[in-house]
Amino acid sequence: MSFDPLYHPYPSYRLPVYANKGMVATSQALASAAGVDILKRGGNAVDAAIATAAALTVVEPCSNGIGGDAFALVWMKGQLHGLNSSGPAPASISIEAVKALGHHEMPRYGAIPVTVPGTPAAWAELSRKFGRLPLAESLEPAIRYAEDGYPVSPTAAANWHAAFRRYSTLEGEEFAPWLSVFAPGGRPPAAGEMWRSPDHARTLRLIGSTEAEAFYRGELAERIAGFISQSGGFLSEEDLAAFKPEWVKPMSVPYRGYDIWEIPPNGQGLIALIALNILKGFPAASQESAESYHRQIEAMKLAFADGARYITDAAHMSVDPHVLLTEEYGELRRGLIGAEAMVPAAGEPRASGTVYLAAADGEGNMVSFIQSNYTGFGSGIVVPGTGIALQNRGLEFSLEEDHANRLVPGKRTYHTIIPGFITKGEQPVGPFGVMGGYMQPQGHVQVAMNLIDYGLHPQAALDAPRWQWVKGKTVTVEPHFPMHMVRRLQRMGHDVQVAHDFGSFGRGQVIWRDPDTGVLCGGTDPRTDGGVAVW
Repeated sequence: MSFDPLYHPYPSYRLPVYANKGMVATSQALASAAGVDILKRGGNAVDAAIATAAALTVVEPCSNGIGGDAFALVWMKGQLHGLNSSGPAPASISIEAVKALGHHEMPRYGAIPVTVPGTPAAWAELSRKFGRLPLAESLEPAIRYAEDGYPVSPTAAANWHAAFRRYSTLEGEEFAPWLSVFAPGGRPPAAGEMWRSPDHARTLRLIGSTEAEAFYRGELAERIAGFISQSGGFLSEEDLAAFKPEWVKPMSVPYRGYDIWEIPPNGQGLIALIALNILKGFPAASQESAESYHRQIEAMKLAFADGARYITDAAHMSVDPHVLLTEEYGELRRGLIGAEAMVPAAGEPRASGTVYLAAADGEGNMVSFIQSNYTGFGSGIVVPGTGIALQNRGLEFSLEEDHANRLVPGKRTYHTIIPGFITKGEQPVGPFGVMGGYMQPQGHVQVAMNLIDYGLHPQAALDAPRWQWVKGKTVTVEPHFPMHMVRRLQRMGHDVQVAHDFGSFGRGQVIWRDPDTGVLCGGTDPRTDGGVAVW
C-alpha cells in the first residue's frame, strides 16, 4: 500500500498508559522500547534513561546526538538530584578571536560555535552514581539500532528532510562528512526507509567500554579536536579532558500544593519557575478562559524579560537566581499584568532540535532527562569515522561586551534545554518535560497548569492546544486552538497568529506515580513519533 505517513486528517483519541514495573516515554517508540528492554534485564530507571538517551542519538539524529549537551533530574531513594552536563566554551576562544575571523555575531554553523559536548559524560556519570548495570550494557540497544539499521519514523523523516535543505547548502569541506553520514546517496532517508550508521555504533561501543574516557581523553577526543582544528575552530583536547559534569541542587517554586522543580542556571528552567511564581498569585481559573490564557502569556513575557537580562553561567550571573523566585518579587511582577497585552524587553525565541525522555521503575526511582545538539543536527560538523555530530550551542553567546551572556573562555552559555519534575509534600509525583528551544519553559508552564489547575491526566495535558509567545505582542497558537479564544485574546491586545502546523510547539512526555500503589501513569506528545513503553 502507498500512503503518506504525515497525512492525518482525523483527530486521534489517546488515553493515558498504566504500568507498575516500569515505564519509559519519549519522542521515538524504538528508543522507548530500548529503555524498557534494559529494565527487563535488571536495570533501574537510570539505566533505562541512559539506554533511551543513547538510542535517541541514533533513531532521532535530527534532534540530538553524541556531540550535544544533557541535563537530568533524578529521584532516587527519597531525594531529587540535579545533573548539569553542559559543556563550556573552549579556553582559547574569545570575543576578539571570533571578531578577528570576520564575525559580528556567533556563527550558526561550522567549527566556531562548537562547545565541549556533555552528553557522553552525563551517561557515564549517571551510570556511575545511580546505575545498576554497566554503561556498556545500557548502550547495547542503541548500538544494535546503529549497526543493524532501523526504519526512520515520520516526524524524524520530515525534520531530517528540512535539515537537509539547510545543511546541503553549507559551503566548505568541513561539511562533507555530514552529507556522507546523514544523506547517503545524496538525499536524506524517507519515512519507513532503513538507515544505519556503523561509525555511530563503533563510537557508542568505545564510550561504553571506557565509560566515556575515550571521548574526553582518548581516541575520540583526538579525532574531535583534530577535525575542529582543521575546520578553523577552537575546541581542543585539553578542553575535552578538563570537562566534568556538575551535580547541582534543583530549584523549585510551590504551586497550588505542589512543588515544580527545574535545574538552576545556566538553564532557562528558571524562566518557567518565575512565570509560575507570578501565576500562583492569581485565582485558579477555568481552562476555557481567555483571562487565564492572557495571564499565562503576560507572566511568560515577564519571565523571559528577566531571563534575557540575567540568565547565563551561574558563576557569571549578576544576581542570585533565588531572588527572582521570592514571594515579594513575584508580587511585584504580578502587579504589572493588566487587562491588555504589554510589550516586555526580551529576546526573540529561536527554534532548536532536542529530545526529552521520562523514565520510571517499579522501585519508585524516576528520571527526567533531556539532551540536544541545539539547532537540529547542530553545527553541521561531523567528525569523520565516528558518526559524532557536534553541537552549535556556542551560537547562544553574545559578542557584546556588556551582555550577561557574553562569550568568555571556559564559560557555559545560556541553555534552552530543561528537564522538569513535580513533587507533593515529601512524595515524588513524577517527571515531565517539553522540548523545543524557547518553547520549553512555555510548555512547562502550560503542561504543569493542565495537570494541576485543570486536573487533566498526563495524556490530555499533552494533547491540549498550546500557545507560544514569540516577541512583543505576537503570540502563535496551534491550528486546533479555539477560535473564540483567539478572537477574545485579539481584543485584549494580543497579535494572535494561527500556525499551520504543530512543529514549533514542543514535544513533551509525562509520567505520574501513585504514592499509595506505585502505579505509573504516562502520556506522550501527539506532535511527534512518541511512544510510552511499559512493563
